[in-house]
Amino acid sequence: MVNNHLYGVIGQPVAHSLSPIMFNAAFAASGYNAHFSAFAVDDLGAAIAGIRALGIAGASVTLPHKTEVIKYLDWVDEEALEIAAVNTIVNRQGQLCGYNTDVAGAMNALLSKTGLSGRRVLILGAGGAARALVYGAVKAGAQVVVANRTPERGQALAAEFGARFLNRSEWADFSPEILVNSTSVGMTPEVDSMPLPETFLTPAMVVMDIVYNPLQTRLLQVAEKCGAQTIAGLEMFVGQGVLQFELWTGKKAPLEVMLQTVLTCLQRGE
Repeated sequence: MVNNHLYGVIGQPVAHSLSPIMFNAAFAASGYNAHFSAFAVDDLGAAIAGIRALGIAGASVTLPHKTEVIKYLDWVDEEALEIAAVNTIVNRQGQLCGYNTDVAGAMNALLSKTGLSGRRVLILGAGGAARALVYGAVKAGAQVVVANRTPERGQALAAEFGARFLNRSEWADFSPEILVNSTSVGMTPEVDSMPLPETFLTPAMVVMDIVYNPLQTRLLQVAEKCGAQTIAGLEMFVGQGVLQFELWTGKKAPLEVMLQTVLTCLQRGE
C-alpha cells in the first residue's frame, strides 16, 4: 500500500534546494497531509528501490539523475521519453511513472515575456534542463543553437532535436535574440561567475537564467544593466513545481504561496 504522505527530491547535491520549503508550504496551504524532504543520492538504483520499498508517493529528480532514472521506472510519459529526461516521479499503487515538467515550466516562463517562433535562441549547456529547453524551443518554431564547454555533448544534443551546435567564436555571427543559461554557472556560492563575457550581451536580447539561487544571478544583473529583458530562474523553478504538485496531489497548486515562499527565502539569503 502506497504511503500518500512522503515526497522528496533526489539528486547530488541537494543541500541548496528550496524544493522542501516550497512544497511543504504548498501542502500546508492546501490542507494536504504530506511532507517533502531532500535526499542526497549517489546510488540511483538503490534510491528508486527505496521509493518502492518505503511507499514514497512521489519524487522530484534533479542533477545528475534526470536521464539515468528512466531505466528504473515502470512507465514514462511520451514527452519525457522524447526528451530522455524525467524530473518527476509519481507512485501510482506501486507503479513508478515518470514525467517532465521542465519543458512546460521553461516554455511558460519564456512565452510570458517573448515569442519563440522564428526567433534566434542560444542555449548554454547540454544537461537535463538544456534537453527540455532545446526540445521545447525547437517545437515552438525557434532557430535554436546549443553551446557547451564539451563540444561532443553539445553536438549530440543539437543533432538529436534538430538544432545546431556552434563554437564560442561563432556565437556573435548567430546574433541571438534570446539567450538561456541552463548551466549551473552563477549558482550559490559561485555568485560572481558568468557563463559568457559581459560584452556579448546587448539591449535587444531577452536573457533567461535557470539558476534561481541567487534570485538575480550575475548574468541577469549585467543583462538588466545593459538594457536587456530578463527572466529569472525563479519563474521556471516555481512553474515546473506547480505542475509537479498537481501531478502528485490531483489538486490545484497554490501558486502564490509557492512563489512567495521561495522569494522570501531567497531575499533572506537562505
